[in-house]
Amino acid sequence: MSCNRSQPRNVNKNGVYIKNENGKYSLYRNGEPFFIKGASGFTNLKQLNEAGGNTIRVWDTLNLGSILDSAQAHHLAVIAGLPMPPSESIDDFYKTPKASAHVKTIAGIVNRFKHHPALLSWCLGNELAFPYKPKYNQFYTIFNDVVDMIHQDDPQHPVTTTIMSFQKKNIVNIKLRTNIDFISFNVFGSIQTLNEDLQKFNWFWDGPFLITEWGIEGPWVADNQNAWGAYIENTSTKKAEQYLYTYKKYMPVNNSRFLGSMVFYWGQKQELTPTWFSLFDENGAETEAVQVMHYIWTGQKASKKAPALKYMLVDGKGARDNILFKPGITINSKVYLEDPDTTGLTFKWQIFAEDWFKPNGVFNQKKPKEIKNLIIGHCGPDLKFKVPDQEGPYRLLVYVYDQKGSFATSNTPFYVLKNP
Repeated sequence: MSCNRSQPRNVNKNGVYIKNENGKYSLYRNGEPFFIKGASGFTNLKQLNEAGGNTIRVWDTLNLGSILDSAQAHHLAVIAGLPMPPSESIDDFYKTPKASAHVKTIAGIVNRFKHHPALLSWCLGNELAFPYKPKYNQFYTIFNDVVDMIHQDDPQHPVTTTIMSFQKKNIVNIKLRTNIDFISFNVFGSIQTLNEDLQKFNWFWDGPFLITEWGIEGPWVADNQNAWGAYIENTSTKKAEQYLYTYKKYMPVNNSRFLGSMVFYWGQKQELTPTWFSLFDENGAETEAVQVMHYIWTGQKASKKAPALKYMLVDGKGARDNILFKPGITINSKVYLEDPDTTGLTFKWQIFAEDWFKPNGVFNQKKPKEIKNLIIGHCGPDLKFKVPDQEGPYRLLVYVYDQKGSFATSNTPFYVLKNP
């Protein structure tokens, strides 16, 4: 009935459990304390191990077997996501035969993979809401059926669930109405108040916790938009600085209940742009943020350094300057690096039709359409391009690659109007 379990449930020395030692919570794996230095994602596992990481988190069971095998080969543990429909789906799921069928499906997955040596924990649901109202009782019944099934069938691995930021309502209901072993937080900008939130609510909930997603602020902050609502993305160099600053200033590393954290996103992910959260490109080249994580996890600077990018100007203007162009005209653009010597660097430029539409509040995860044949010519950091003929919003992206597998990025939104 509480997510404050401190003693293992018939766990052998090779199992995973949380132990409370004089108020200090620690995760144990194979009989040894295991502090999570992790990443949310399931690719680039060799780079994660080389950077000093030890854990990945996946959101579902798609290809779970091969992911577990690959993680094991790279000496990584896995927090495996078990999807659950949102609690709001009370009438079309939790009060229907679909729910019991889903419990059986999850049971099959748990029993199939519970003996895999890479498995660290099960994560039931992602950013679920845990409501107060009695009409949601059936949601809690099904949720706890799954938790109890895992505790019975697989006592060697604890169960968590993730919530979006620190929300007291969710924490209250998780503690009082569920049987999970620890709470996991997905935090971005709200990490700035996390230490204070934890301390103020310690009187009610003082159990162990994990941060399953943290990173730069997402494209949902209103003051990061220009006049037509296009979101302004920082350069990869600026983002790397933000990762380091955020971890050093706000990560609750001295909290006795802290089990570790997982940076977001270890891979390439389309969310508004192909680069906003991506620590890698599609081919496995790494941004400077990967090298920052190497420093955070090991205390040593990485052996390589990505190109450092200062800013981009399009027709002499920056991303916040509400850039408007007439169709078909020719424009000059330039990207500025901290080191003006571009020897050995490769510049890749792309122009996309912007897509910031958010149906149901979710950014489109489909990569926007690249507009071909607009690049007139480029030489190193300098580009000449033709403005698209169609009216509408666009975005110019640059990727700057070195010869050691690292790259930097920057992008600038602009709008095409017939009569700007």
